Amino acid sequence: MRTIKGVFVKPIVMTVMLFSFEVYSQENINISIVDRPEIQVVNKNYVQNRAPLLPLHCIKLPVGDVKPEGWLLEMLYRQKNGLNGHLGEISAWLDKENNAWLGTGTDYSWEEVPYWLKGYGNMAYILGDEKMIEETKMWIEAVFKSQREDGYFGPYIEKNGKPDLWGNMIMLWCLQSYYEYSGDQRVIDLMGRYFKWELALPEDQFLKDYWENSRGGDNLLSVYWLYNLTGDKFLLDLAEKIHRNTANWRQRSTLPNWHNVNIAQSFREPATWYLLSKDSADLISTYNVFHLIRNTFGQVPGGMFGADENARIGYIDPRQATETCGFVEQMASDEWLLRMTGDPFWAEHCENVAFNSFPASMMPDMKALRYLTAPNQVISDSKDHSPGIQNSGPFLAMNPFSSRCCQHNHGQGWPYFIEHLIMASPDNGIIAAIYGACKATVKVADGKTIEIIESTNYPFEEKIKFTIHSSQKVPFPLYLRIPSWADKPFIKLNGKLLNVPLVNGMYLKIEREWITNDEVELYVPMKLAETIWQVNQQSRSIHYGPLTFSLKIAEDYQIVNSTETAIFDSKWQKNADPLQWPAYEIYPASSWNYGLLINDSLPLENNFMVIKKRWATNNFPFSLENIPIEIRAKGKKLLTWKIDQYGLCSELPIMENRKYGDETHDIILVPMGAARLRISAFPVVK
Repeated sequence: MRTIKGVFVKPIVMTVMLFSFEVYSQENINISIVDRPEIQVVNKNYVQNRAPLLPLHCIKLPVGDVKPEGWLLEMLYRQKNGLNGHLGEISAWLDKENNAWLGTGTDYSWEEVPYWLKGYGNMAYILGDEKMIEETKMWIEAVFKSQREDGYFGPYIEKNGKPDLWGNMIMLWCLQSYYEYSGDQRVIDLMGRYFKWELALPEDQFLKDYWENSRGGDNLLSVYWLYNLTGDKFLLDLAEKIHRNTANWRQRSTLPNWHNVNIAQSFREPATWYLLSKDSADLISTYNVFHLIRNTFGQVPGGMFGADENARIGYIDPRQATETCGFVEQMASDEWLLRMTGDPFWAEHCENVAFNSFPASMMPDMKALRYLTAPNQVISDSKDHSPGIQNSGPFLAMNPFSSRCCQHNHGQGWPYFIEHLIMASPDNGIIAAIYGACKATVKVADGKTIEIIESTNYPFEEKIKFTIHSSQKVPFPLYLRIPSWADKPFIKLNGKLLNVPLVNGMYLKIEREWITNDEVELYVPMKLAETIWQVNQQSRSIHYGPLTFSLKIAEDYQIVNSTETAIFDSKWQKNADPLQWPAYEIYPASSWNYGLLINDSLPLENNFMVIKKRWATNNFPFSLENIPIEIRAKGKKLLTWKIDQYGLCSELPIMENRKYGDETHDIILVPMGAARLRISAFPVVK
């Protein structure tokens, strides 16, 4: 959601208070507008939260039941053929000859193995790729074999005399996905024994290291997951213990730490605990942390915040970056919070990060990534740019051998996103809150199985069509999120316009008896909008629907040696070939220091021209060569905006230090996610 002045601050809406009104009814159809999916009915087809946990508003389908199509399928193919799909050939932490996770050696591969498996395994299940599934199962089998008599599993790691459980938290998520795919009872048995070991661990030894202490909420979600399957009461005691020993993310005006990934992944812990505590203050705390970090460091487009690795007072310019890990963890948090609260805000924010920030963190072929990506970034090289960015070292280049956390963790982004495109509602229906082309197999009322196909090039086009395939008539509710930015959205049922006053930022709920080939078409017309970042020199970002736009900068890609330019703590296998896996530095081959020419006395659409282009035959919209939409604009060069002493675009010049050239230039704006060099927050020439 956006406003013209400053940043939208979403009011807290308690999930226990549902609002709805009926807007259309006839004998066999009821249509209403609701702010959350119904939770008063228990879904009979899928595992839902057991009492005393509060019910989820959206229920994720088992992994593999949602299959991507269109550009999302292309993203998954590129990930499979790129770094994530082949990291086992490169990463020293995935070397099978000396791997503690496999029991073949002493290299403990702390977080790297489960980070990688988290994305790789889910991608394998979604694609149904038997070779990848066998690779996944080989690692999972080793996890089963690693469990000790006392319940602990995996490599045993101690820090300061205390067990470090962070790597195990990630592997638990891998096991949960494997159970969804396979139904293997050994997952339930392993997790039950392990959680008894956690419960018995003295509290002065539990979750005391920095990373596990920050991210205890991930452990909490796994405990809930098992409790919903088994109902074992000791798991509720463990949930309370985890919450007691996790960092306090419920503070009003400060945070336990300012690490960008910790924030993106851990701010959801209070809302997770709220499912058991039922204390609304816990839920509000998660919303508070979200806005706190963005009000301070997030006055930038793309949904994230400028923390480089750790947020620093005074470093708030849009040239400050976010780790690639931060993007995928934020998306995962948004997806979880959508499930917990049903709040459409989280779906919209997940799309913001997924469409605008995440894609440009990687090369178009997904064979290399960079540690840090910023909204304003005009150089992507392997030089040391500190203290302009916090990190000392080559943190801006696209390198497949480098950035070990993001190198292994980035793969979860698109699989998890795909899994949340179609979800089940508690009242035995279907929810589409995050949009993208896919087909899903869903059990609805009375356990009947239907297929729903979502056909769209969203977010680059405005029409989203759903087609129902069923062997028989079946009644169920269908929930569709109405984006907050949509300009007079409307809906068709089987080609006929429904006279329904759609409400932005809420759900349309259609209840009827569905038959095969029924079609619902949701139209979400897009219009130009802008955000003014007042604390960042009143710079502006231009949006069209859910897309944010950046200056089109010609990108000069230069190949450099992956091993010679890797970050200091990188490790690779002895046979990994840097010639087959090159690193890239990207330099601007055109001017970047433009201010936008905007006449505020005219409507925004009079200042810009939106050009829609033919859809690329390769189905990949996130490169400058294949963009399906661009915006024509006018600008002038800002002569006082240059590369600074740190080798970065200097901070946005203050009003009193702006000198523009006399010539007006035609400039092109492209989707932010397609621009690996970009200016996304512009100075303005009035």
